[in-house]
Amino acid sequence: MANFYNDNPDLKHHLNHPLMRKIVELKERNFTDVEKYDYAPLNFEDAMDSYEKVLEIAGEISGEIVAANAEDVDHEGPHVVDGRVVYAKGTQKNLDALVKAGLMGISLPRRYNGLNFSLVPYIMAADMVSRADAGFVNIWGLQDCAETIYEFADEDQRMRFLPRVCAGETMAMDLTEPDAGSDLQAVMLKATYNEADGTWRLNGVKRFITNGDGHIALVLARSEEGSHDGRGLSMFIYDKNDGGVTVRRIENKMGIKGSPTCELVFKNAKAELCGSRKLGLIKYVMALMNGARLGIAAQSVGVSEAAYREALAYAHDRKQFGKAIIEFPAVYEMVALMKAKLDASRSLLYETTRFVDMYKIYEDIARERSLTPEERAEMKKYQRLADAFTPMAKGMGSEFCNQNAYDSVQVHGGSGFMKDYACERIYRDARITSIYEGTTQLQVVAAIRHVTTGTYLSQIKAYEAETYAEALAPLKERLVQMTALYEAAVNEVVSKKNTEYVDFHARRLVEMAGHIIMGYLLLGDATRNETFMKSANVYVNFGEAEVCKLHKFVMSFAENGLESYK
Repeated sequence: MANFYNDNPDLKHHLNHPLMRKIVELKERNFTDVEKYDYAPLNFEDAMDSYEKVLEIAGEISGEIVAANAEDVDHEGPHVVDGRVVYAKGTQKNLDALVKAGLMGISLPRRYNGLNFSLVPYIMAADMVSRADAGFVNIWGLQDCAETIYEFADEDQRMRFLPRVCAGETMAMDLTEPDAGSDLQAVMLKATYNEADGTWRLNGVKRFITNGDGHIALVLARSEEGSHDGRGLSMFIYDKNDGGVTVRRIENKMGIKGSPTCELVFKNAKAELCGSRKLGLIKYVMALMNGARLGIAAQSVGVSEAAYREALAYAHDRKQFGKAIIEFPAVYEMVALMKAKLDASRSLLYETTRFVDMYKIYEDIARERSLTPEERAEMKKYQRLADAFTPMAKGMGSEFCNQNAYDSVQVHGGSGFMKDYACERIYRDARITSIYEGTTQLQVVAAIRHVTTGTYLSQIKAYEAETYAEALAPLKERLVQMTALYEAAVNEVVSKKNTEYVDFHARRLVEMAGHIIMGYLLLGDATRNETFMKSANVYVNFGEAEVCKLHKFVMSFAENGLESYK
């Protein structure tokens, strides 16, 4: 039987990271829930055992059910009947299996019927589900919208909506519109307060809404009459049971075809204000999007895993000129680099997730009691790192995902262009990862301030100060030299005191930092587990070449050279 957790020891490696003990102990408030819930863990070891058991279930469902249904779902897709979405038969089977297994509300507190897990096992489950079917994770994975309700809604709303998510109801985030894609300040869906019955009513159109007919939706709408920017937007909770929203159509997409991407029409739809007025975009959507971007980073890693495995299996099976093509340098180099990019992006994903876990848990504790000065300082530290690493994990992880999908087709040759092989679907599914929830270019916009303010360099220095296996000393020295090139490039760009010049080189600088960070993370992985030695060597070779190339471009570029690009 296929089990996507048990067949991938890399997941267990990341689950057992040294920081997990602190994360779990903080999440469990020193295991006090055991007095109220018979399924709460007694101690750290008991909690980790629960994580393992749930991940094994998620791995089995991913391997046996979701992956098995992926091709049929891709062909059938969802459709609209009387303004409602009807999932493909395989999609509904997938959802039923995961709901029956209790894999909804994984990270929500037990008082709402959640499992109160750390984000790490939740993201790990998303990693596996994405490997099975990248489109399906867009339905199951939108349960992370519930975190926004938990963080910003009032207790009455939490008690009414969160148990429903834990029971299996799906969610959506209704943000974009026909004239407001990435520019969410341009959102015009109108929210009007009805004094007579004390309710809000929504009118307008939303477009490109993933799982748009979900049971519960978070809707960004303009609540302030006459406003035209982000300060006039509020966040609302829409309950499908109240009606007022119809699905006009489902987009015909290149990939992730099992996931319904909808155009929605709101006609006097009843909704509830979530949090405070005017903070919809400024505060709540930013939190919502950060969670979504972490989810897409997990999706990217899962798709990368699928692409790599398809390429590796084919390269071993396919014979040319009397031997398996994996024996040819042109092929084994390609496959080894695919694995290195996969390992690097997965290491960055789980490092980022741990950072998010730490600061989110401290934020939650702060709702119960005052944090000590030491706790508050640690929360701010991890929040800064999460803010820096999330766009990098999403941006670089999704680009590596696309590269691995491309190379998987290439390894297959002409066969890879045929629908008989899974790599064709994987290639189509991969393409969206670097576009939605903020394109790679927008991830760079979010990340560049952490270049100019030194967040990345500071963390690189922290990694440099760590102790690694003696055999990795030559790789570490090369990373130190790469860091010097990165510092020089940053200083060169910043010295111009020209914002446009910084923006022009932003992607190069962020990628340089990313290659160094992922190199160090692989050194840490290889120190704890020798199976990562090969990927550490391959990735540092690749990253060094990229950093040198980018450094040369930056250092030789004349400031007035911008004009030639306009």
